[in-house]
Order: sequence, then structure tokens, then C-alpha cells
Amino acid sequence: MKDRIDTLLENFMTPIVARHRGDVEFIQAVEEVAQDVLTIEKASAEFTGARVLERLCEADRIIDFRITWRDDAGEVQINRGWRVQHTNLLGPYKGGLRWSPTVDLSVLKFLAFEQAFKNALTGLPLGAAKGGADFNTAGRSEAEVERFAAAFMAELAAHIGPDRDVPAGDIGVGDREIGYLFRAWVQHARRWGGAMTGKPLSLGGSPMRAQATGFGLVHFTQAILAENGEELSDKRIAISGRGNVARFAAKKAIHLGARVISLSGRAGTWHAKDGFTVEALEWVVAASGKSAKSPPAGLGLEFLQDNRPWGLEPDIALPCATQNEVEEEDAKALADGGCRYLAEGANMPVTAKAEAHLRRAGVIQAPGKAANAGGVAVSGLEMQQNATYARWSEARLDAALRDIMCDIHGRLKEERANCCTPSGAIDYRRAANVAGYRKLARAVIAGGVI
Repeated sequence: MKDRIDTLLENFMTPIVARHRGDVEFIQAVEEVAQDVLTIEKASAEFTGARVLERLCEADRIIDFRITWRDDAGEVQINRGWRVQHTNLLGPYKGGLRWSPTVDLSVLKFLAFEQAFKNALTGLPLGAAKGGADFNTAGRSEAEVERFAAAFMAELAAHIGPDRDVPAGDIGVGDREIGYLFRAWVQHARRWGGAMTGKPLSLGGSPMRAQATGFGLVHFTQAILAENGEELSDKRIAISGRGNVARFAAKKAIHLGARVISLSGRAGTWHAKDGFTVEALEWVVAASGKSAKSPPAGLGLEFLQDNRPWGLEPDIALPCATQNEVEEEDAKALADGGCRYLAEGANMPVTAKAEAHLRRAGVIQAPGKAANAGGVAVSGLEMQQNATYARWSEARLDAALRDIMCDIHGRLKEERANCCTPSGAIDYRRAANVAGYRKLARAVIAGGVI
């Protein structure tokens, strides 16, 4: 069986690698899905004949554009922007915009591909897209960010809209940037509409959007624990990052009685041996510069220079920073330290070698396309509110988010017969890929050859 899967994978990936040469992150994402779903496709003459997976690996279109704008000194600046409209099989294109010097087309193609499976798992009518620019907001004035946003939207406006493509925020694009982008779109479209999510509340945004991914991650982790007869209370949780996902995952976990023992940044890790307090959490999120490495006495924190959180012997690991942040040595540290569960708050944060080691060690892993779907889920709910000119309460949204995350867990549980570990536990990685693939495959078949 293993030889057959290896052969199928090699035959499938060879032309993909040739066609997308150099797109390392995208190829990694496709291979991870392909090794799980190729046997499902080959078992169906209908799926095989329609070449479903091969079609799902190709974006509908990629919009590539130049952004030209003036900085505060009057100098002309030039950046590159993209929007990868991956698939609208299930609904309008949906996915974030990322502004960072590290953004390139390979990263956006991988994120858009992952988004297709993630959005399918939510059960909401959402297609998949991703976009961004190689622009860095750090060190830029508010006026410069506003001018860049206007120039960016001047190129993107013709390609988006409430029933066409609905971008959201991502790294480097928060509610301030979304506010600028949305108003620029309104000016181009000459009408108001829910063409973006993650908007400020005063511009038609939804409560809970900032909290959604982190809160949803914890809701999904609770569902995994319940499946295994355990609770979140008193569990030691190591979290990486300190952005919105990490911050709100920590906040929700603390509220539910867990002991969050870490947050992290590029320079190192903040460690709370006895667990973060809300006060310590707020200090870390707000800290900057050299002072961030010297926590005030009384917060119960120490800063571990150049360290990652994975050697702190957690029960649960929640990587919430960026792709490929958990490497093989980190996986060994987690397994040796007694970690039993890992749920991904970031997209593809675990390398292939690290994932294989954790699998061999019996660590239950939940992939980002399931575990961090809370952000796009609440974005979908914001689209519903905009379409009906309604405003939901935070309590209603959190309850709806919890239901969606539990429903995703239920969909993965349905795949248990074909997706389980040697110990009999649900193989959440494979189950997420298979469940997302089935939903998309049925839509491919229903839509014909277009």
C-alpha cells in the first residue's frame, strides 16, 4: 500500500513541481494534501475522470500589479501587489491580504490553496483567495499607509466586490488598513457594500473579528480534548507569537482555566512558569523595544533570549506565529517533554519532518485548515450581517463560532474510518484534507468542465 501511495504521489507531483518551479511553500502544501487524498480520488472513477485534485491545484487566476505612491518626503515608491483568486466553487472568493516584505507569489499561492480546504470545512458558502503586497507598514506614517492603501485599492478594486471577491486582513493589514482600503473601494465602486471583512465597527464591521481565530482555535482544541475524555482546565499550553491569534487564544484559554506558559517574538520567548495572568498577557502584547526583554517584577515572567517555546514541556502546543516555525528539533522537544496535543493557529507552521516525528510520537495534531478556521468563519458571518444590514452581539457571534468549530470537528470525526492513527485516534491532518477534498470534489463534478 505504501509503495502504491508513493508511486501515485510521485506521478502526481512531478508535473506540479515542473509547472510551479521555485514555489516552495505552494509545492509543500500541495504535496501534504495530495498524499492524503490521492487514494480517495483514485477510488472514484468520477473524481479521477474529472481530474479533481489537479484542477484544485490551479488557481482560477492570479492578478499581479504594480503599486506606485509617494512617501512623506515626496519620493516615488514602487511596490508589487497580488491577488490569487483560487476557486469560487463554493461561493465568492474569500481570503486575507498580507502586507510584508516577505510576501511573494509562492506564499500567496500556498495560502490560497490552503484557504480552499479551510473554507470548505466551515460549511459556509465561501470560495478561496489570498493577496497582498511587499509593503512594510513598520516605520511608515499613518498618512503614508493611507496613501499606499489608496494606491493598492486603485489596482484591486475592479476585481473585488460583495458577490465576487471579499478580502480581509492578515499580517500587516489590521482594521486601520482595512478601513482605508474599504473606503477606497467605496469611492471606486460608487456604492456601499460588504466588499471587505474585518472592517472597523464604525464602517460596518463585526464584533469578534479580531478574537475569532484565537477563540476558534481554543474551541477546536476543547473539542479534541472532549473526544479524548479530557478538559482544558489546568492544561499547560505553550503558545508562539503574540499577534491577534496568539493573544486571543491565550485570553480564551486563561478564561477557561488553562495555564498558558508562553508567548513569543522574533527575539525569544516570554515564559510564565505558573501561567500567564491577564495583566502579564496585556503587558507582553503591548511591550516593545529593549524593555520587552525585561518584564516587570511581579508579573511572573522571564524572557528567554533566542528561545522557542517548545522546550517548556507543555501538555498542548499552539503554534500561532508563521509557517514552518516548528522544526524537527522542536518536535523532538515537544514529544520528549510530554506534549500530547498540537493545534495550529498559524498556517502550515509545522515542517514535514516535524510533523512526521510528532506523528511517530503519538502527538495528536490538528492542522490549521481546521483549527484556525475561526477567522474566516466570523468573516463569513460578517458578510451575512452586511448583506442583511444587521449587527450581531459578541455573545451571539462567539456562540456561532463555537458551533462552527464543533461542526468542523464533527466533519473530521465522520472521516475516522479512513483517517485514524495506529492507536485508533482521529488523524486530524488526513481527515481535514479528505473532508475538504470531498466537499470541493462534489462541487467540481456538479459544475461540469468549466
